[in-house]
Amino acid sequence: MPDYDLVIIGAGHNGLTCAAYCAMNGLRVKLVERRRVVGGAAVTEEFHPGFRNSVASYTVSLLNPQVIADLRLHHHGLRIVERRAQNFLPAPDGRYLLTGDGRTHQSVARLSTRDAGRIDAFGDELAGIADVLRQFVLRAPPNLVEGFGVAAIRETLNALGSAGILGGLSLEMKRVLLDLFTRSAGDVLDDWFESDLVKALYGFDAIVGNYASPYAAGSAYVMLHHAFGEVNGRKGVWGHAIGGMGAISQAIAAAARSHGAEIETDAAVREVLVENGRATGVALDSGETIRARYVAANVNPKLLYTRLMPADALPTDFLRRMQRFRCGSGTFRMNVALSALPSFKVLPGSGDHLTAGIIIAPGLAYMDRAYLDARAYGWSREPVVEMLIPSTLDETLAPKNAHVASLFCQHVAPELPDGTSWDEHREAVADLMIATVDRHAPGFARSVIARQVLTPLDLERDFGLIGGDIFHGALTLNQLFSARPMLGHADYRGPLPGLYHCGAGAHPGGGVTGAPGYNAARAILSDHRALFAR
Repeated sequence: MPDYDLVIIGAGHNGLTCAAYCAMNGLRVKLVERRRVVGGAAVTEEFHPGFRNSVASYTVSLLNPQVIADLRLHHHGLRIVERRAQNFLPAPDGRYLLTGDGRTHQSVARLSTRDAGRIDAFGDELAGIADVLRQFVLRAPPNLVEGFGVAAIRETLNALGSAGILGGLSLEMKRVLLDLFTRSAGDVLDDWFESDLVKALYGFDAIVGNYASPYAAGSAYVMLHHAFGEVNGRKGVWGHAIGGMGAISQAIAAAARSHGAEIETDAAVREVLVENGRATGVALDSGETIRARYVAANVNPKLLYTRLMPADALPTDFLRRMQRFRCGSGTFRMNVALSALPSFKVLPGSGDHLTAGIIIAPGLAYMDRAYLDARAYGWSREPVVEMLIPSTLDETLAPKNAHVASLFCQHVAPELPDGTSWDEHREAVADLMIATVDRHAPGFARSVIARQVLTPLDLERDFGLIGGDIFHGALTLNQLFSARPMLGHADYRGPLPGLYHCGAGAHPGGGVTGAPGYNAARAILSDHRALFAR
């Protein structure tokens, strides 16, 4: 008998979600996590005495409401609050854009009466597509299989179901959907709007975590991907988990443990065990082996197949393609401890705008230059920075009258073009990011008490994010839906029996959603029931 029914590599939020669903359905589940804490990139840690923050992932919207309800995450301590304003975009010329309930129209109208008359129609179009695509989030996409058998029948029915969902769109909305999957965000936004700041509002969602220009083909889909979310039943808004993103992971871990799942930290996997062509467990760096009927990997598929699997156990064509799986999101991540709140030149003093996502990127051309700079020099000379100050919503993160801020900075090259290491440039680039904020909020640099800096190399070393890729693989057309992570393996099943994908490298992709973990659990439980029904 194996030690467990299921062993999961990586106790990030998707691995925890998969564990919770499998355990609540009677499987004996063990998670092994390389780091000393659970959560993967969704963790909260103290980075300076008295100052805590979400280390890597940093904001909430995409966490699936069904996962929240099924796992009773609020019962396990999760509390999510909305931002009091959604986004704040300051511009060097003194203008700004501030969005949220009762704010967006008035703010847009100050920039462009034409855009104020169009922004609702654009938002409705995007929301209409997002409403349909949400139905695909908690289901496996149609998977291409060879031959005819049970799997082929299953996938034919799945394809018919998918077609039925898309049938709910009018012909014109299907055309819009095609545009959003294939066109650049820049081209779409240029068609709709004239104000640079309005375009930047949506264009930022097209490049966040995406190492590309907003004028890159397919970037409109990344913009759409970020429209799937909701907070406390309100669609299209963003919020904050009290206690930071680690509170989400801790709540899911509590749910998994309540159903009997075991979680072991400081337990790095050296290799997936393969016997007679089947995944049968894992070997840890400590020398311990854990045997299980099924192995699920909550790590980047490229990391799994190029570092944790015996190469001779994999089909040659599969391994060759996985070696080319595109990763790298151009992300430079910082957390800073502040002695005071920033005061922006365009909107001085405190206010709800400081609870928003503060986007320093006044136009699509600015974002485009930031990407081209990073390709040529390694990092943007004028970077894109989104700053959140979660302590404006959550007093648990910092001492009284002090604050913490998250800086999500782009673009930086996952690997520097001159061949040098990110370790040689970390502090200089961090200085640039601080200076970028300081230009809009003079005195910000002086208010920084301490900082935590994570380059793409640090994100890979600390969290297993290959090339700093927060999505576990680029959200490009050849790595989406039925092609995520590869045609023939979109059903969460790997190329070996007993091996499954439960991380963001599987559909629907990145973000703190819980969806890949949920979908993988369904595949595992289906196979488990079929095994014991024979």
